[in-house]
Amino acid sequence: MKFILRYFFRTIRILLIPFMHLYEFVTTPKGMVRDIDAQQEVDRQCLNLALYQFQTCPFCIKVRREINRLSLPIELRDAQKNVQNRAELLQGGGQVKVPCLQIRDEKGNVQWLYESTAINQYLHQRFAV
Repeated sequence: MKFILRYFFRTIRILLIPFMHLYEFVTTPKGMVRDIDAQQEVDRQCLNLALYQFQTCPFCIKVRREINRLSLPIELRDAQKNVQNRAELLQGGGQVKVPCLQIRDEKGNVQWLYESTAINQYLHQRFAV
């Protein structure tokens, strides 16, 4: 019975993948426009950020939409298919849970921020005009 349920839900996930991609494409907002100097400063600050995510996770889509809305060039790291990224997430953050924003400060300290709402609030507070 466990075997049947596992493959049933796996099949459902596979069938939903195209719809998740379409949903993200249709609902992604246009990015905000900053003057050149302000955008360069944002780009510099984003070098210290990385988002560990799964491509079709609804909560990851929510964060990627906010990243796009704020015009942030944050590195996206696939923790589902990339074994190295998954291991980094487990070792650094303590759990394989996405979305997770890795935040490095100037001293090299790393903070791992989980939960899509918390990540979006952090990005909005730090980068919204």
